[in-house]
Amino acid sequence: MSKINIIPIFIPHLGCPNDCVFCNQKKITGISTHVTGSEVESNILEYLDYFYDKSKDVEIAFYGGSFTALEIDKQIEFLSVAKKYKDSGKIDRIRLSTRPDFIDRDILKIQLDYGVDIIELGVQSMDDEVLNLSNRGHSSKDVIKAVESIRETKITLGLQQMIGLPGDTYEKSLYTTRELIKLKPDFVRIYPTLIVKDTELERMYYNNEYTPMSLESSVEDVSKFLMLYMKEDIKVIRIGLQNTESISTDGDVVGGPFHESYRELVEGLVLNEMLYNYLTKFIEIDNMTVFGSGRNISLLVGQKSKYKDLLKSKYNIKNLKYKQMKIDDTKLKLEINSEIYNIDLEYELGNLVDKMGI
Repeated sequence: MSKINIIPIFIPHLGCPNDCVFCNQKKITGISTHVTGSEVESNILEYLDYFYDKSKDVEIAFYGGSFTALEIDKQIEFLSVAKKYKDSGKIDRIRLSTRPDFIDRDILKIQLDYGVDIIELGVQSMDDEVLNLSNRGHSSKDVIKAVESIRETKITLGLQQMIGLPGDTYEKSLYTTRELIKLKPDFVRIYPTLIVKDTELERMYYNNEYTPMSLESSVEDVSKFLMLYMKEDIKVIRIGLQNTESISTDGDVVGGPFHESYRELVEGLVLNEMLYNYLTKFIEIDNMTVFGSGRNISLLVGQKSKYKDLLKSKYNIKNLKYKQMKIDDTKLKLEINSEIYNIDLEYELGNLVDKMGI
């Protein structure tokens, strides 16, 4: 459950100077109309009344378009409403997302004057060929410049990464991950590329100019990138697009690795890879019980016992059980052939990353 109450304000495609091949913001956000300042205020009031737990921090988040590419008057129209509620103490933070090439000191001064706390940059890739093929309209140098400018302020920095874009490869996405780590963001989001209706990517797909990643391969790749971020203690606050009425396999996704529980698939694989690595020291395992927190046990077992069955088969375990216990998420306890073993997952993560050479 989220530790904060988020008031989402979707500004679909407002401010974007070009059309990225993957983007149909009306579909991605589930919103199809433009937004006004009065609508922003109505949305804020509606959510403030709706929130059940009033003790949580409240955050206004402008999603969808490139906020700082909006006309200045439009930015101020939206931000002045948000600032009013921040100044009154009814909300705690203001967040926005934007393009790297629409960040400079003058733009940042406006954001600071109106109380913006968090800026997310849609980096997507640090490979310039991938950016060009995706019609992003900015370069990797723009990303570095924008990050440097934001770091001169006290604004919290988030970076968004996409994998599987046109021209992308595992190696290029791995390079992007390493480059983003060097930029030391406060948090990251990772999105596998989906083919949404009414986009250039859909046309490319039907003309055999683009092949989407499979669910399995994308989960495998993202699990490695997640390990790298985890090792560097960089928070990954979202993995995969969330389900809306539009974004679902029954809605407007034409192709690509969409799954309602995408993050759970990735985190489950990461946990199991750490467990596999630990178990390599054992020659024979007849009986094993895995003890962990409720969350970790769910991830380790996997949907429809997928990961449990793989583990049992991989090590020819005759009797495999999972049990919940009160234990930190960074720990596991194993009972193997009547012997007890304690696993420090943070230590195992570092071990695994070094062993995999990623």
